[in-house]
Amino acid sequence: MTTVTSDSDPAPQRTVFLLAHTGRPAAVRSAELLVQGLLRHGLHVRVLADEARDLPLPEAVRAVHPGQEDVLSGCELIVVLGGDGTLLRGAEFARASGVPMLGVNLGRVGFLAEAERDDLDRVVQRVVARDYEVEERMTIDVLVRNGGSDGEPVHTDWALNEASVEKAARERMLEVVTEVDGRPVSRFGGDGVVCATPTGSTAYAFSAGGPVVWPQVEALLMVPISAHALFAKPLVTSPASVLAVEVQPQTPNGVLWCDGRRTVELPAGARVEVRRGAVPVRLARLHHALFTDRLVAKFALPVAGWRGAPH
Repeated sequence: MTTVTSDSDPAPQRTVFLLAHTGRPAAVRSAELLVQGLLRHGLHVRVLADEARDLPLPEAVRAVHPGQEDVLSGCELIVVLGGDGTLLRGAEFARASGVPMLGVNLGRVGFLAEAERDDLDRVVQRVVARDYEVEERMTIDVLVRNGGSDGEPVHTDWALNEASVEKAARERMLEVVTEVDGRPVSRFGGDGVVCATPTGSTAYAFSAGGPVVWPQVEALLMVPISAHALFAKPLVTSPASVLAVEVQPQTPNGVLWCDGRRTVELPAGARVEVRRGAVPVRLARLHHALFTDRLVAKFALPVAGWRGAPH
């Protein structure tokens, strides 16, 4: 984890990239307040052109197109306003650029977010003062091979939360064989398999019955989805392991989803390999709170009656 602090006045060319879910009125108002606060302190703000059309922004804000080479050039921080989907969209920019992402939650759970809508003034103050920490979150790299005997790669992808192999036909189970480190583990029919990071353990993998893994733990998760099998339990493996899911030849086509945002069809016989990602996502943190407290707060877990260790 890297600490970023400064007591000096902000440099004149400091730039923050803003990403917002403009379909939400709360995000539009929050973006307006955030931009006003940053500009008031002399920081520059950059937004995507298609979002700029939906935001009441002053002319000082620079609008850029996603395809521009310099879309994030010179930016020190990406501030994302929205729910989990918007935060995962921000993670795509963060991974590609290496710029840390600071999430402001406007959705329901928002495990990736560091602040809530009511914290906007404090967010501005901390950004202006460079008073935040940056931590790296493990990602996964995903490789899809065709169903032929040559096993040629046909698609590559990545994910911060998870890569899920799922059935494409609602009325039919997906028959798969799972593998860890080149050895078969189990064959079963079901709705699919989730391969997740510790960050993703509180997302789809959690809904599928997987364990919650603390972000500081380096590991890979493999969680079956509604499997019809005697042994189809969640697995937690070494971060150096390679996980694989093979779609059986006689089964209907499947589909691969990465972070619920990017998808590709998996023909019968396809093989999906998941390994630790070469490029992490950098998250900006405002709090020193333990993950335990974050877990309790996000899921509203009952802790009444806790006494704690004697002092």
